[in-house]
Amino acid sequence: MSKITLREIAHARAGDKGNRSNVSLWLYDEKHYEAVASQLTPARVREALAPLVKGEVMRYDLPYLQGFNFVMDQALEGGVNESLNLDGHGKSWSFLLLGLEVEI
Repeated sequence: MSKITLREIAHARAGDKGNRSNVSLWLYDEKHYEAVASQLTPARVREALAPLVKGEVMRYDLPYLQGFNFVMDQALEGGVNESLNLDGHGKSWSFLLLGLEVEI
């Protein structure tokens, strides 16, 4: 096994609605799905994005599409209209998630 960053085996997209952010992660090859599924838990994502995420992190698995959707509550300092955050939409969060390492 070797450690690699997720950006080597996946791409991601981010979105937002109010104070909720979501990041979808899409693997290039289905052979990596099980390894990523076992390591990229909601708890790990919340820990990696702390202190940005104040609420619950939920993961929705999309195995037939080799993907995951992470929905993070209380994650945008109130949302675009309430936050002074430079990235009020959370668009850079996909970059942060892709920087995490997994063992393959």
